[in-house]
Amino acid sequence: MNEVIKVLTERRSIRKFKSEIPPKEDLEQIINAGLYAASGMGKQAAIVIAVTNKELRDKVSEDNRKILGAPEGFDPFYGAPAILMVLADRSVPTHVYDGSLMLGNLMNAAHSLGLGSIWIHRCREEFEQDDYKNLLADLGVEGDFVGIGHLAVGYTDGEVPVAVPRKEDRVYWCE
Repeated sequence: MNEVIKVLTERRSIRKFKSEIPPKEDLEQIINAGLYAASGMGKQAAIVIAVTNKELRDKVSEDNRKILGAPEGFDPFYGAPAILMVLADRSVPTHVYDGSLMLGNLMNAAHSLGLGSIWIHRCREEFEQDDYKNLLADLGVEGDFVGIGHLAVGYTDGEVPVAVPRKEDRVYWCE
């Protein structure tokens, strides 16, 4: 099987991570793959905020937990030590799609490097809060950005889940 197709078919969402942070070089490769995701009219509306600072990572996790309404002590990022937050320029009509495609590339790139990942929502709600708007300002990010999603990344703690069988009747040919 082609190596790219193998990655695409074998990648799974991981829900238990080791605390060890992946090398920055691996995270940079993953992010670079995300930057090459397709985007509407080539506008490249999506950006990445890479969080490896444990204190900030834990704050994002706690804020995400509260938005979710999960019980205290629950980690929506399943212990992953790195969080890649994807945002997109709201003024670009395809911003949600562009950010989603970036997240897809990020997930597949992580898997190709032997790392686990999982897409976690509630990024939009976080970046509606002043703390997160201030984070963008502190980083020098200008414009009207909306949170699309987080990618929790790290080393898988345990076995990679097996794929469930694909549903029938999802392809229709017009020949």
